[in-house]
Amino acid sequence: MGSAARIMARGRTAAKAATCEGCFFRNHGLCALNETQACATWRPNDPEGLRPPTQMRFHFRQERRTRAAWAFPTAQEQAALYASG
Repeated sequence: MGSAARIMARGRTAAKAATCEGCFFRNHGLCALNETQACATWRPNDPEGLRPPTQMRFHFRQERRTRAAWAFPTAQEQAALYASG
């Protein structure tokens, strides 16, 4: 493992394991499953109530080009092309 990978691994925090005891649906009597492991619908039981899962943030990239690489000819350029032919 390289030094950059080691530094990144140290910076990570361990995520809590999802359990049925920590599930919103189980704690509010809304779970219909008889499983001991967390299922795909597991949501954390927060004091604030049921919240949607966090989603990735969308970041816009900065435009690098100031000009298009290719553009249509202007009306004057098109007229000059077809007038000479």
